[in-house]
Amino acid sequence: MDIIKKLAEELKLKEEQVVKTVELIDEGNTIPFIARYRKEVTGSLDDEILRKLEDRLTYLRNIEKRKEEVKNLIAEQGKLTDELVAQIDNAVTITEVDDIYRPFRPHRKTRASVARERGLGELAELIMSQLDKYEPSLLEAAETYVSEEKGVESAEAALKGACDIIAEEVSDNAEYRKTVRRITFDFGLLNSKAAKDEDSVYSQYYEYSESIKKMPHHRILAVNRGENEEFLKVSITVEKDMILNYLLSEMITNQSSPASKYIYEAVIDSYDRLIAPSIEREIRNDMTDAAGEGAIALFSENLRHLLMQAPLKGKTVLGFDPGYVNGCKTAVVDKTGKVLDTAVIYPTTHSKYKIEEGKKIISAMVKKYKVDVIAIGNGTASKESEVFIAETLRESGCDFCKYIIVNEAGASVYSASKLATEEFPQFDVMQRSAVSIARRLQDPLAELVKIDPKSIGVGQYQHDMKQARLDGALKGVVEDCVNSVGVDINTASYSLLSYISGINITSAKNIVKYREENGEFKSRSQILKVPRVGAKAFEQCAGFLRVPHSSEILDNTGVHPESYDAAKKLLAMFGYTMEDVAEGRLAELDEKIAARGRKAVCEELGIGEPTLKDIVTELLKPGRDVRDSLPPPVLRDDVMSMEDLKPDMILDGTVRNVIDFGAFVDIGVHQDGLVHISELSNRFVKHPSEVVALGDAVKVRVLSVDLKKKRISLSMKGI
Repeated sequence: MDIIKKLAEELKLKEEQVVKTVELIDEGNTIPFIARYRKEVTGSLDDEILRKLEDRLTYLRNIEKRKEEVKNLIAEQGKLTDELVAQIDNAVTITEVDDIYRPFRPHRKTRASVARERGLGELAELIMSQLDKYEPSLLEAAETYVSEEKGVESAEAALKGACDIIAEEVSDNAEYRKTVRRITFDFGLLNSKAAKDEDSVYSQYYEYSESIKKMPHHRILAVNRGENEEFLKVSITVEKDMILNYLLSEMITNQSSPASKYIYEAVIDSYDRLIAPSIEREIRNDMTDAAGEGAIALFSENLRHLLMQAPLKGKTVLGFDPGYVNGCKTAVVDKTGKVLDTAVIYPTTHSKYKIEEGKKIISAMVKKYKVDVIAIGNGTASKESEVFIAETLRESGCDFCKYIIVNEAGASVYSASKLATEEFPQFDVMQRSAVSIARRLQDPLAELVKIDPKSIGVGQYQHDMKQARLDGALKGVVEDCVNSVGVDINTASYSLLSYISGINITSAKNIVKYREENGEFKSRSQILKVPRVGAKAFEQCAGFLRVPHSSEILDNTGVHPESYDAAKKLLAMFGYTMEDVAEGRLAELDEKIAARGRKAVCEELGIGEPTLKDIVTELLKPGRDVRDSLPPPVLRDDVMSMEDLKPDMILDGTVRNVIDFGAFVDIGVHQDGLVHISELSNRFVKHPSEVVALGDAVKVRVLSVDLKKKRISLSMKGI
């Protein structure tokens, strides 16, 4: 297989692009670095395409490795032919390669292997010769194989053993398996029924059947989970005659031969006993893998939008972690993320005294620290806490302060982590959680990277997927987000730094340690003094690390040190200075470049047009944050409950999760409402991600409210 050609075809890229990109990957360059600083080489491929390319490159190389292993294993048996080599070389999946190897694979003890040990291989060959007439007859010929010593008791037993050999050979035929797999996938049904007589969340699948080919990913994963939890029995059915007709037409070459009835029986036995169960397992695994990949892609997309939500900069935030018996933990965090104060109050205990006491504490904290926003976690007691906060702000005259409900998923995981203990050794677990809630409003990216992405709760069925594959995909998303934003090397935690291109957890901790021992970094070049950060690591990470107070203004931009000379020559070319950059006096730079001709400017500077474009963008807004252009979080000062909702009400909401069958939207009543995929748009929508993304501000209409089941149905049609 020509891997380069295959990648180019699959990803619709030029072969030259693929060759150069693969070279960059093989040289040890990271995806964020390649995407940002090697655009001329790759043709400006973005990180999403680059990760797909890297994934497929790994998979295709694994196929080639498996092909060589199989060739060697067959060659060791002295059975490798030119025809087999061609079949192996033409295989496009690992399953196909394994099918070809199947007849040569050492078998565990089977009915066929026992029959071969008893010397019945020749009888099987005699049957497969399918002669017009047998003299002596097949039954008489089988008599000669009867042997008490070998365990062949009769002619009938000998013929049965020979049929077992034929059945296994049918099952081991790669072409037959490929065709049966295709027929089963194209025409088969997945069926599920109740495994136990009790109600459950899987009741809709108690008498269920759907085309394998058309079954959506979320239903595959739902049925799998129901089966794993022993609520469902699942099977695959397909019109058996369709498959048997195919196999018999391939196996029986002489219908009038006395051997045909034995071959007929062997084929049926082969399908029922060997092929069907095996193909069912393979198809179920393939369906699960495909559904898992779809769910991982959706989880990744949701995570990307969550991490890239607009930060709430320059605001003092009070984090509020709701609770009942153990009280509500609060923490005031200043504009830089520093914890100023903490407290524990008990406003959800229904004690009038405790409620009034809590109001005094909160209003005092808000006034003392000039709190701009209160971030309330959306977990247990969130609704009661929201009512309490709204009343407190209104009654205490703190109308300058707003509140917002923050998704606290993963906050408890972080609070109990080693990292949280290192950051806040003086706080208990609940207090750390309040700090995390406040900080994730100030800078979602910087705070959420401290939490295992699987614990953030923006996917579906994440625990049912291949965990290594999920971890790798989500880690890639976090890396891309962190590097696209950039990190202040003087304030970033080591967990945030560890996601920067070229920096691992060890070098990230070394950076923090160096900072603590030597004070703030004064320049990017100083990073080279950190242990375990060599020239290669510096090349990969430098452009993504910001040094705001460096004497070199470019150290606080996305301009890579390798392009500093080009950036300075560009400024000099049009009569600008670094002071002009600092003061934002480059408004006409782009126009001047256009007037001179971009190509000519690039040639003079010795760089490509993508690099020129990036340099200009950074010079125009040094220290910019790509998230600043996103809509800010929606702050509230009123309270609504599900009881207030009426059909046809139009409300503002925020998308909290996107799944295969719709989107969950926060409309400020503690319970998220579902906009089903059929209610997202007036046009046909293949997948909800075509219309909405996590974090989007949307307008919705209430369709129905079920107070008992706590379900809200919403629509975005016609608004």
